[in-house]
Amino acid sequence: MTYRRATVDDCPMLAYLNHQLICDEKHRNRMTMLELEHRMKDWLAGEYSAILFEDAGEVVAYALYHEQPEEIYLRQLFVVRHRRRQGVGRRALNILRSEIWPTTKRLTVDVLIQNQAALAFWRAMGYRDYCLTLEIMPIDAKRA
Repeated sequence: MTYRRATVDDCPMLAYLNHQLICDEKHRNRMTMLELEHRMKDWLAGEYSAILFEDAGEVVAYALYHEQPEEIYLRQLFVVRHRRRQGVGRRALNILRSEIWPTTKRLTVDVLIQNQAALAFWRAMGYRDYCLTLEIMPIDAKRA
């Protein structure tokens, strides 16, 4: 598996993959493809970096992260659906940790609590529970 830093030219593909991630996670984000593309462009022009992972000329995963002085926050790691459960995510994370990210920084990732497969993956990769965010949703005016 090879990797390369994503550029602004990759934003349409990153938006497409991000949309799949949102669907797979059953996230509440309802952004359109165009909105996701614009957001990705803003992130890459700002404080985020993205890495594309390829195998045999095909993009099989991407990672989007923000590096801070003492921490690297991994916002998104996505493996394309037909390449899951083949070690792609594990290899991608190992590449990030051994070839891209400094070893001196704390690594963090947010995981939706209902995504049990993702929780199991991150724990298997060495991440440990640190914080749980609880919420009360606003009352929907239509239901009130």
